[in-house]
Amino acid sequence: MPRKKRPEGTRAPNGASSIYFSEYDQLWHGRVTMGTLDNGKPDRRHVKRKEEKDVIAAVRKLEQQRESGKVTKPGRAWTVAKWLTHWVENIAAPTIRYKAATTYRTAVYVHLIPGLGAHRMDRITPEHFEKLYQKLLTKGSLKATSVGMIHRTANTAFRVALVREHITTNPVALAKPPRAEETEIEPLNEEEIKALLSTALTQRNGARFVLALALGTRQGETLGLKWSRLDDATKTLRIARQLQRRTWRHGCEDPEVCTTNQHKTEPCPEGCTRHKRACPPPCSPDCVGHARSCPERQGGGLFEVEVKSKAGKRGMVLPDQLYQLLVRHREQQAKERETAGSEWHEGDWMFTQPNGLPLDSSKDRKVWKELLTTSGVRDARLHDARHTAATVLLILGVPERAVMGFMGWSNMGMAKRYMHVTEPVRRDIAQRLDGYLWGDNRDPN
Repeated sequence: MPRKKRPEGTRAPNGASSIYFSEYDQLWHGRVTMGTLDNGKPDRRHVKRKEEKDVIAAVRKLEQQRESGKVTKPGRAWTVAKWLTHWVENIAAPTIRYKAATTYRTAVYVHLIPGLGAHRMDRITPEHFEKLYQKLLTKGSLKATSVGMIHRTANTAFRVALVREHITTNPVALAKPPRAEETEIEPLNEEEIKALLSTALTQRNGARFVLALALGTRQGETLGLKWSRLDDATKTLRIARQLQRRTWRHGCEDPEVCTTNQHKTEPCPEGCTRHKRACPPPCSPDCVGHARSCPERQGGGLFEVEVKSKAGKRGMVLPDQLYQLLVRHREQQAKERETAGSEWHEGDWMFTQPNGLPLDSSKDRKVWKELLTTSGVRDARLHDARHTAATVLLILGVPERAVMGFMGWSNMGMAKRYMHVTEPVRRDIAQRLDGYLWGDNRDPN
């Protein structure tokens, strides 16, 4: 098909799009000026197709982007895998806390890249994400809440891509994640709290759980407490740091070969009782996990880090009985230090192992479960102790501003999550209504 020519002596206006047929490659070509490059030259985009109608459609699409102001950066569009890797390692991880970065990396490397990584950023659709979510749920390895976390991670990454003009629309914002059923948390009641306190006082480091139930301190905050942060004159305990466990990383040159003997090669047998959650699948041929067993492992273990937020740094005046309990705990620890002798690791930790080293979070949760069983109390998460402490403040009628400072919240929006309307609260409301409406004992009829 011959190339179409303009009348002799005329030319297209500056910046106008052009469509023409090339005898050289037998393709239709289109060129659209999208703006100006960083060096001041025109940003001239080029498309080519076999059919004239296809190149016309491509040119119109570029023109629509130009007119709407939503223009992608010049050059070939990135793949989802390339962008997510760049985003999580170079944009997100350096600016957020370790645990948040770990959550992002899990969503990116375990789920999003294996499921959608080969797609181009400018061609992926909301339906692609929705199909991935359904696939993850169907496999049974993830719950709706976990899939929701993956969706939020993808949405955050693509929102940054939109701002940086790698895409013109955010497809994740249009995708619908699965609906997660909200789990109603029932804080421990008065009888359960008393049973736990009674049992905890008979155990080593039992004061650790008394603090959680009375003050609502987070696990990392409690395990990270030091004696130097207890002011005996004012009976004030200062929350400033927390203890955090980090995952080990390989320090060897070949992680695939390093821990080959640790790889899982066969699926779990039917009726497996080893895993409380869904059984993990066998390792892939290129597995680089199991860094904990690497002879040159690095970056893992227990770390003392800043508390979760600025509001989390707080001083808490202890009730007299709780202060006296800590004093007795300190005296008992002094005897343990004397018994351990040179084996004692001095770190000023308030709650320690028999050799002075800080407590491990996983073992701490295990002790909590054993405490529940011994006390005859229903099963509950360790973090439910924080919900319980917040609800007790609600029952006591503590002012909102004081609750924020006591619990280490940055806003009272957290009250909706942690302060629950329990039976004692409902009973108190009923009694107040009774006194307000029928305080003179008149017959309500």
